[in-house]
Amino acid sequence: MNNVYNIAAFRTLLANTLREKTNGYLVNELFNRFSSIQELLDVTEEELMAIKGIGPVKAQQIIAALKLARMLPVPSKDTYIIRSPRDVFEYVKDMQFLTQEHFVVIGLNTKNQVVFKETVFIGSLNSSIVHPREVFKPLIRKSCASAVVIHNHPSGQPEPSREDIIVTERLQKAGEIIGIDILDHVIVGFEWFYSFKEQGRI
Repeated sequence: MNNVYNIAAFRTLLANTLREKTNGYLVNELFNRFSSIQELLDVTEEELMAIKGIGPVKAQQIIAALKLARMLPVPSKDTYIIRSPRDVFEYVKDMQFLTQEHFVVIGLNTKNQVVFKETVFIGSLNSSIVHPREVFKPLIRKSCASAVVIHNHPSGQPEPSREDIIVTERLQKAGEIIGIDILDHVIVGFEWFYSFKEQGRI
């Protein structure tokens, strides 16, 4: 597993529960509405039934499957070390299957071990929306030494847009002031990624 919980394994679990493909409508809808595995694990029947196509029976089946998933062994998240942009991609590559843009921050300690991973924004990337405050709030709260930010391109093409570049520069400047370095901004595409660090832009 390359994450606290393996997203691919959860997709398979939910697909089998719902009797559809791993990239089927309901599976995608679940991951779009609940941006992290922890949110999915804490979901209620009422929240599930708010999704078109999920009634009481399916909601109960999903809850039961998620309860089973809680019993599976979970590796410690602080053992994953970020040494390179490839390590970042391997850690979050399941993001390539998301149908909306997710902006994620990974907090690191002084040994570059992962302290936490959190989705701070969902939607088209825009410098006025992805505010440094939302990115640095959890980093400060968890006393992180540095961070890596990531977002996905549902098109599958990881090349940065003008907004991606603006957001990166803004976060890097904020990090210099606060004292938490933004080590890289990685854009996840289909089976590949773009690293601002590799390209000399950080």
